[in-house]
Amino acid sequence: MIILPIVIGLAIFFLMAVFFIVKQQSAAIIERFGKFQSIRQSGLQLKIPVFDRIAGRLSLKIQQLDVIIETKTLDDVFVKLKVSVQYKVIREKVYDAFYKLDYPHDQITSFVFDVVRAEVPKMKLDDVFVKKDDIAIAVKRELQEYMTDYGYHIIKTLVTDIDPDAQVKAAMNRINAADREKTAAQFEGDAQRILIVERAKAEAESKRLQGQGIADQRREIARGLEESVEVLNKVGINSQEASALIVVTQHYDTLQSIGQETNSNLILLPNSPQAGSQMLNDMVASFTASNQIGEAMKNAKPKKIDK
Repeated sequence: MIILPIVIGLAIFFLMAVFFIVKQQSAAIIERFGKFQSIRQSGLQLKIPVFDRIAGRLSLKIQQLDVIIETKTLDDVFVKLKVSVQYKVIREKVYDAFYKLDYPHDQITSFVFDVVRAEVPKMKLDDVFVKKDDIAIAVKRELQEYMTDYGYHIIKTLVTDIDPDAQVKAAMNRINAADREKTAAQFEGDAQRILIVERAKAEAESKRLQGQGIADQRREIARGLEESVEVLNKVGINSQEASALIVVTQHYDTLQSIGQETNSNLILLPNSPQAGSQMLNDMVASFTASNQIGEAMKNAKPKKIDK
């Protein structure tokens, strides 16, 4: 009875020593007496106990390595860049990936540091943000050329973060804010200038229409006076008498209009019947004097100076 459990245990140990499982998207390296024997892919595999051993396993999945580098730009600004490298082991080069390179992460990190610190010092800080894809392409090109010989394929490199010094970021924010305020002030000034111009145009148009209205009004008044004089002439009243009658009529019309306004200020006007005639005489005298002065100025000739 004691022998049976021992036999069963030995059988289980033998099976475990002979058979092993390789997971999907991975590879196992088999060595025999310390020498490379074969590469086993996913599935149920077997090996010779004692003679063969699993030297290691490699994942064939896509992996990512994040590298943070601090460097200086062309305008002497220190900046931290985060570069993400996506890579995988080439299925046909599992042997090279396992035996030629002990620490792939360290090798990739060294190349990323070397390329970034060679590219970024050529650029100003603003160009680093604009040309981050160029930096990523340069890193991938250098890594691909080197790592392919060691069984690794570089799928993509990404510059995922650019972090300048805190004081530099604060200064950049102030510059951006000042630029936006300047733009806003320019727009406000343009709007104010347009408003002033349009207001001036409206005022000029109003004055023009007002002047046109006054001219039309005076023209109609003159036409009315002319018609009134013609009507009075037909009934035997001469022009001077007709003019005096019209002035008197307008005088009393003015007094009546002022009397109807309850909020009018105090205005003193002559109210005698001779007021209209006196005003007419004054107007005629002033017109005559003006005409005489004008004629005298026209007839005056500059004297010639004898040389």
